[in-house]
Amino acid sequence: MTKIQKEVIESHALENAIKHQGKANQGAVLACLFAEGLEKSEIKEIIPTIQKVLQEVNALSPEKQEKQLSKSDFQTSKRKIREGLPELFNAEEGKVVMRFAPFPSGPLHIGNARTMILNDEYAKMYKGKLILVMDDTIGSEAKPIQLEAYKLIEEGAKWLDVNYDKKIIYKSDRIEKYYAYAEELIKKGYMYVCNCEKNLMHDLKVKGIACSCRELPPEVQLRRWKEMFKAKEGSMCVRLKTNMQDPDPAFRDRVMFRISERFHAKLKNKYKVYPLLDFSWAIDDHVLGITHILRGMELAIETRVEKFIWDIFKWKHPEVIYNGHFAIEGVKISKSKGAQEIKSGKYTGWNDPRTWSLQSLKDRGITPEAIRQFILNTGVKKTNITIPIDILYTLNKKILNEVSRYFFVENPTKIKIKGCPELTARLPLHPNQKNGHRIYKTTQEFLISEQDAELMQDGNYRLMHLLNFKVDSIKRLLPKEYSFLSEEPDNNLKTKFIHWLPHTPYNIKVEVKMPDSSIKQGLGEEELGKLKVGTVIQFERFGFVKLHKKEKDKLEFWLAHN
Repeated sequence: MTKIQKEVIESHALENAIKHQGKANQGAVLACLFAEGLEKSEIKEIIPTIQKVLQEVNALSPEKQEKQLSKSDFQTSKRKIREGLPELFNAEEGKVVMRFAPFPSGPLHIGNARTMILNDEYAKMYKGKLILVMDDTIGSEAKPIQLEAYKLIEEGAKWLDVNYDKKIIYKSDRIEKYYAYAEELIKKGYMYVCNCEKNLMHDLKVKGIACSCRELPPEVQLRRWKEMFKAKEGSMCVRLKTNMQDPDPAFRDRVMFRISERFHAKLKNKYKVYPLLDFSWAIDDHVLGITHILRGMELAIETRVEKFIWDIFKWKHPEVIYNGHFAIEGVKISKSKGAQEIKSGKYTGWNDPRTWSLQSLKDRGITPEAIRQFILNTGVKKTNITIPIDILYTLNKKILNEVSRYFFVENPTKIKIKGCPELTARLPLHPNQKNGHRIYKTTQEFLISEQDAELMQDGNYRLMHLLNFKVDSIKRLLPKEYSFLSEEPDNNLKTKFIHWLPHTPYNIKVEVKMPDSSIKQGLGEEELGKLKVGTVIQFERFGFVKLHKKEKDKLEFWLAHN
């Protein structure tokens, strides 16, 4: 079992309790422990320890919880998630060359980031080189190339601090090179031009029977090759001569070039004959000097095709490392769907939080450090994995632990606390007392969230960092009554904590865009107006947010997570 110290559990429990009115939640603490190395198979064994720690932590007053966390020797925000990656086979320091090849149908999303970051980590591990290749030969009707995606991909890679070679390779600039290698293979009899109807060819491949086009001599094949550049889409293609009795019908005489009359965002209509992924990579992995290829298990057949072509040219094989499918629990990512929704107007752009693009994560306040740690935590595995998104959020919380905290009251409602003296509220921007304070004058009137007001029952409550008060609703026909109790924290009162705003015209209208793109509205404290766009803060009892836009009459924040 993964050895997770009790102090680690306690630190997470204290952090969670402080953010939730002094009561830590078992599920939230458990989610944090996955980032510390806990496996799902170990949950049953560690639950009793978590429950014992929660009992101890939840018995403390909020003030004692904050004090105990500040004194903790275990600083969760500084914990390393992984001690590195498994070594590469046949890797020499200073000679490793890897490549990351996104298809520019949209910006990089968190799924693409996995392959990019792992390649980057390996290149750095061996003091080698990472080449960024825009895999932009041609798209499909469902997944066309987007011109803006080129720049967005570069922005995402730079934001994640990926150290790629200064010279970016564009496959669209290399079409003539692919033609030259194709002609060489056609002349040598390793490829042929096929004009067989698609369904007929499928049946022949299943039966392991060669089509008549395969047997035509090289000079005829070259003539047909030239005819392809004037032919209609779907009428001809170039196939690689493999073994028609191969156990895998998909490997039998695979298509290497096809005709596409679709408009290319970068090339426009300059070309109509394009190489498929298998062929272009067989050439480029050799020409670019790639030593190690990191790819998904679903591309195993492409590797077979590459090796087949490498052997024809007697080229050295790069090492191939496979990674299983990577999924995030509760998150559906699709660049093609994102492009459709942007075009229709449903999404506001590629930074819309529903796209899960790196641009959207950046605008929400997710840090590149958290994303890198999140990816490294998955490692390199041939098995498919599904990771809870809460792990990314937990990592991000640790990194943002020191940001300043402010009050935002959603759907505010006014209450009047009878007997409350005029006070000068000196509110710390962080429990560590290092971020400074903000100061407000208060009267008997305050704003609290409508939800808090509705949920309040008879009992004692505390306006955070200010005063204790009592709620009395015995007279059912009358509104709830609020009466002042004391100013200093009183552990004997067993108070519940409420965030608030002074009832003043200086409060600022605030909108918060949520990850599902819905909007939360309310008021924020006056000091928020001093923040710069791009600043990440924490709204007490709400979550971590990033200031996205400042307007005359309101501030727009985007929620990272709670």
